[in-house]
Amino acid sequence: MNLRRMWPALLLALMVLPATLMAQSRGLKKVQVGVPAVSMGNIVIYFTKEAKIFEKYGLDVEPIVVAGSGIASKALISGTVQISPIATPTVINSVLSGSDMVILAHTMPGVIQYLMARPDIKQPADLKGKKAGITTFGSTSDVVLRIALKHFNLEPIKDVALLTFGAQPEVFAALQSGAVQVGALSFPLYPKAAKLGMRELIKFGDLGVEDINGTVITTRTFVTQHRDLALRFMRAFTRGMHRYRTDKEFSKRVLAKYGKINDEEILEGTWQDYAPNMQKNPRPSLKAIQFLVENQFQGKKPLPKPEQFVDFSIVDQLEKSGFIDSVNK
Repeated sequence: MNLRRMWPALLLALMVLPATLMAQSRGLKKVQVGVPAVSMGNIVIYFTKEAKIFEKYGLDVEPIVVAGSGIASKALISGTVQISPIATPTVINSVLSGSDMVILAHTMPGVIQYLMARPDIKQPADLKGKKAGITTFGSTSDVVLRIALKHFNLEPIKDVALLTFGAQPEVFAALQSGAVQVGALSFPLYPKAAKLGMRELIKFGDLGVEDINGTVITTRTFVTQHRDLALRFMRAFTRGMHRYRTDKEFSKRVLAKYGKINDEEILEGTWQDYAPNMQKNPRPSLKAIQFLVENQFQGKKPLPKPEQFVDFSIVDQLEKSGFIDSVNK
């Protein structure tokens, strides 16, 4: 056994055991959620917990922040956590390597991120020979940054070095310090960078980049063995999405707490950027997965089918029962 590879999962197990015992004493089913980073893509989990919607469905959901989608995926596969908003490119690679990871849902269509550069970068061509910050290889930030560089006729790694920092706040810090000259950022870090004089090179949505953000990822084993828990989680999650869209002031309070934002302008801009785009139905997009597959495996045939990464059965059940329609009335 390679203890070095196992230590993140073992550490998480030690962290979640006391919380599990406390949840059982309150009659709630404990669900651990491994969160790769506290970001806007993952805010619905925190929002639903703060609104006590999980509790209404008999769940005590415990978000546990880990360093990136790589560690989160290991924790999910090992069973240390049961659900995680892992980046879709990481899920694709994991499934193709033999895991039974599966996408149940997502909150946001497309990528609401911006390519931000230091003030001395006047135009994309200035990036040649410079360094770019991403969270981890195989992450959404990695995929979209490579797409942007190619759009600018620059070759990733050859023309622009890619450095990993684990999470967006660390990418932002590296951009601030000058350790990198460009990075992919979303709200609230994007406007913070803009206020510091960083230059917006492109909004990834303008490139037609497809992705599924705010994912609910689990394993096929968990869905089979604990289907009732998966259904309850998704009922609460869907209600959390709805309340985030419709209760701006409460949403902004949660954003302030977990995003550590005390700037009203940034809070308002963050909510305005995400709330109107949040889906009413959390059904995963096969089109977006196909887009990511094509970009990850350019020139390789046959390409993986997007259906092999998704389990629609939970969302199907919520739709057929009328639950999703009732939430959105």
